[in-house]
Amino acid sequence: MIIWVDADACPRAAKSLIYDAAERFSVDACLVANTDLRVPNSDFISTVVVGGSHDEADDFIAEHVVPGDIVITADIPLAARAVDGGAVGIDPRGQLYTEENVKSKLAMRNLLAGLRESGMQGGGPPPYNQKDRHKFATALDRLLTRQLQDR
Repeated sequence: MIIWVDADACPRAAKSLIYDAAERFSVDACLVANTDLRVPNSDFISTVVVGGSHDEADDFIAEHVVPGDIVITADIPLAARAVDGGAVGIDPRGQLYTEENVKSKLAMRNLLAGLRESGMQGGGPPPYNQKDRHKFATALDRLLTRQLQDR
């Protein structure tokens, strides 16, 4: 099992939790980004730098994910691809992406993107806060515990 991280937009606080979880559970975590990342020196943490085009990190993760892996991303199309590949997705705010919910989340995302493209105002997500951090830490710990028990 590998924890794949769509690292370009992942909040720093969430990355810190991922590093801690990788060490605590002795699970490999691979952060994929368009730029170099500074990560702790660890046998469990690695990085992959891909080219600068918009979806290269997403494509890299989707091409390498295998059933049982965990994909951490706020990108719903990537989450859908990961779930289709047998992985479990989770966003940095602790929301799980599952076979049961990812298609409806993708449809809603596409609807909102269409509305923004037609000129309607929209906003991004609120700032990452302590509540988000706590929800993510709890959800990631539960997910890792479950995934390791299912091995």
